[in-house]
Amino acid sequence: MLNDSSLALHLPASLTDTFRVLDLCGVLLNGILGGLIARRKNFDLVGFVVLAMLTATAGGILRDVMIQAGPPFALTDPYYLYTACLGATVAWFVPLTSRPTRRLLVVADAVILGCWAATGASKALTHGLGVMPALLLGCLTAIGGSMIRDVAVGETPAVFGGNKLYAIPALIAAGTQVLAVKAGVADAHAMLVSTAVGAGLCVLAYWRSWQLPVIADRERRRAGRRSGSGALVGWRRALMMAPLKTPVWRGRGRRAADTGRNPVGTTSRAEPGSTHDARNAEDFRGCCHGEGNASP
Repeated sequence: MLNDSSLALHLPASLTDTFRVLDLCGVLLNGILGGLIARRKNFDLVGFVVLAMLTATAGGILRDVMIQAGPPFALTDPYYLYTACLGATVAWFVPLTSRPTRRLLVVADAVILGCWAATGASKALTHGLGVMPALLLGCLTAIGGSMIRDVAVGETPAVFGGNKLYAIPALIAAGTQVLAVKAGVADAHAMLVSTAVGAGLCVLAYWRSWQLPVIADRERRRAGRRSGSGALVGWRRALMMAPLKTPVWRGRGRRAADTGRNPVGTTSRAEPGSTHDARNAEDFRGCCHGEGNASP
């Protein structure tokens, strides 16, 4: 029978083995996802294998190359490339179009997203990198393969906008890993918590259809603050429609204004309602039009 101390010693090792199995399951899953993209593009078997390998291993390879800690782990461990090829084979023979299968793939992909983000952040911290590099490498490990896959097939990477949250859960999972490690939590336990956080957020974002606003949404909101005739509304309208106050000059200018005469080198102020005053108001209104992006 194991006592508490021996259990504490064996638990991290068991968790490490669990994460290795989970990592290989992620390679298989992403190989299948890459194969499904190849199926949609009507590629041959070579295209299936290439997209499967890119989706499954490109993020980890980029991480290891940037850390410069020797050959990438996906190239030194043969199980990774074999597992990616197995995923391509599954996608070649099985269409995987049913709704329960799709939902299962979403949940499994969310778990792998959190696991890989935590793994990337953990590896960065292990090699002495700071917080920001750890966050970067955590996100790169989780979403780098899908980005390279999308570029390889001539599409805009899905994480760039217009889709459900994917990069944000990866970033939060990596941040959770960094905070936990900095707080003194064991690396294996921190990875377990970070995986659960990233997976939960990813599934919740898919279920609730959460998306980040794109620039077109911001422009529509900005246009919505204007009336149908183009007039400004809100505090801009109050600012623009306020009458321009006459400055109070000191010295010769004030005496000239009192006597109705203009001193040399000064210009007369136009009466309210004149063409010159209206032109100044229009120029000021146009200037604030250009600063509309700074509105609350």
